[in-house]
Amino acid sequence: GPGILTQSLLDAGFRVVALESNSDFLTDLQSLESSLDGQLKVIHGDFFRMDPMAKGALKPPAVSSEKLFETLGVAAVPWRADVPLKVFGIVPQQLERNRLWRLLFAMYECSSIYRYGRVELNLFISEKEYTVLTAKPGKSKIYQALTVLAQLGYEIELLHKEPWSSFATNLKNGGLAIPKAGRLPNDHFCLVRLTPQQNLFTGGLKPSNASTFIFMVKQSFAKPKSKLTDRLNSWSLDNSDTLLKALEIPKNASMCNLYPEDYKRLFEALQNSDLFAETFFHDEVLASTRTMN
Repeated sequence: GPGILTQSLLDAGFRVVALESNSDFLTDLQSLESSLDGQLKVIHGDFFRMDPMAKGALKPPAVSSEKLFETLGVAAVPWRADVPLKVFGIVPQQLERNRLWRLLFAMYECSSIYRYGRVELNLFISEKEYTVLTAKPGKSKIYQALTVLAQLGYEIELLHKEPWSSFATNLKNGGLAIPKAGRLPNDHFCLVRLTPQQNLFTGGLKPSNASTFIFMVKQSFAKPKSKLTDRLNSWSLDNSDTLLKALEIPKNASMCNLYPEDYKRLFEALQNSDLFAETFFHDEVLASTRTMN
């Protein structure tokens, strides 16, 4: 865009790297870059087209995180180290949910920007998606797989809520370009901080099996009101009662009533169970991962 957010960050004293996808705005940003003494670096690129799966050389605005971080001189740090980099941006409303899912996949697999550590995201997202990210168990229409995975993976902080009316979003017919969400509030743009959890990869959850965990959670919410015991039986687990007793989870619990931590504990217990065949998931996990990417 015109660089309002960039200018605010510069005024606050930050060293800023601006990824601009629209060539119409590049000239002004590059002029600003040349007027500063190294505080701003402008790159023709799109953060949400980072590391696409397409083969061959990337053409802007697609960008490689490896080349970007090398250019910036940012080295990878261990997962439990401090945040190495902070990202500020606005999630486009088109395919907003897909973009959030793609970031989640990358974080759980420690791929793309997360190869460099716990990169902190400060993103403007719609109020309806913020409501989903922070939903509580039992809200079957709001509490979703995205909710569970986001709450497990990120510390989620609401920094600011701004009414949509503050933005130039009017259509020619006088209505707002941002559609009203039916059952969810969507009157604001929310600035949300997503900081990867330092203790995410403890126990049995690792980047190498994270795609299986993601698929397990997604499959669990195919029928959010179904009983956990029925889901375990569908996974060919014969000792489900014993497992639930050990985890102190009620036998009649529904999938939408489990807390995010319950899903992680359940996955770790299944990993340790001789009766659970992870190969049951294999083909569907691969298909799901390709679809999301």
